[in-house]
Amino acid sequence: QVRLVESGGGVVQAGGSLRLSCAASVNAFSFLTVGWYRQAPGKERELVARMYSSSSANYADSVTGRFTISRDNAEKMVYLQMNSLKPEDTAVYYCNMGGQLSSKTPGVYWGQGTQVTVSS
Repeated sequence: QVRLVESGGGVVQAGGSLRLSCAASVNAFSFLTVGWYRQAPGKERELVARMYSSSSANYADSVTGRFTISRDNAEKMVYLQMNSLKPEDTAVYYCNMGGQLSSKTPGVYWGQGTQVTVSS
């Protein structure tokens, strides 16, 4: 049974930083594309960042230069370092894997989500 567990969300002031973690219990983790989506109230789900098995990464334009995705294949962990946070980054963040992770086609495995709130 696949399980993804996120942690690290919270409340932070604008300009601050948070680091999200995702612990995965899944086979062949090192071969998977992994990523983070977010969804704010009343808004569509957004692909924030994804990292391929090669460790190359893509980012949404809105977070480029501020967020960094990383992975630890030995520990089956995915991280999202978020710096220079803005109020518009407020959302529930979800770890995702098990597919191509495009903006319209996420992977099949989801975590429970972790709330990030950025105050102005």
